[in-house]
Amino acid sequence: MDEYRFPDSRLKKKMDDSSKTPLLLVACGSFSPITFLHLRMFVMAADYVKHNTEFEMIGGYLSPVSDAYKKQGLAAAEHRVAMCQLAIDKASTWLMVDTWEAEQKEYQPTAKVLDHFDHEINIVRKGIDAGDGTRKPVRIALLAGADLIQTMSTPGVWSEQDLDHILGRYGTFIIERSGTDIDEALASLQNYRDNIYVIQQLIQNDVSSTKIRLFLKRGMSVQYLIPAPVVEYIEQNHLYTDDHRGSSTSLSHPQDNDKGKSKETTASAS
Repeated sequence: MDEYRFPDSRLKKKMDDSSKTPLLLVACGSFSPITFLHLRMFVMAADYVKHNTEFEMIGGYLSPVSDAYKKQGLAAAEHRVAMCQLAIDKASTWLMVDTWEAEQKEYQPTAKVLDHFDHEINIVRKGIDAGDGTRKPVRIALLAGADLIQTMSTPGVWSEQDLDHILGRYGTFIIERSGTDIDEALASLQNYRDNIYVIQQLIQNDVSSTKIRLFLKRGMSVQYLIPAPVVEYIEQNHLYTDDHRGSSTSLSHPQDNDKGKSKETTASAS
């Protein structure tokens, strides 16, 4: 990959309403490959923010995990970054792909990834122009699927320090998913309830990267399940085939003590 530069070309430069709190959403995950559901998550969140909160959306980022995550079915980071970029290039005006996490040689817990965005947005760029002659700090939040909250409510999966850092300092926007008992999960996270925003998925979409990889392995078409440029890229680079070229499927899973993203942090990024 080229020398790292934080992407900010699609960030909103000035707020429309200075009375609101500027919000930046970050989705962390494998994106192996990215699906329409990953993109829809941002759109659903934007609608929710607009109609139900006092936030103002200023941008959204996809942050693909590094190869050090060593998850089964994980294509090389350069491929996953490229697919994410292809997915948003012409389909969005406010979504961006940040490669910082993907470029790290060591696995980075989600808490550290959010710290990276906080640094780039609020320290380096000093927040956002509020439109009234002042600058406002931006609220950084994690965008994820309901399965994330389930893992966070399960003892021993996440370290207490990371859990408090993510939910206490930043907060999360969660997309509901059929078959997930989110109320039970939220009950054990009451200390952070004010920082957890649950978004109902009005049109159910259960497309997952796991299912896409299975289709491809079986030689079945994934057209109209993932963005067309991503389909073309997968075919050109022979990804997710039986010989697993460009994939790191033979590598082992991270150790249990390396928590922070032991489960996918996107709706269906597995």
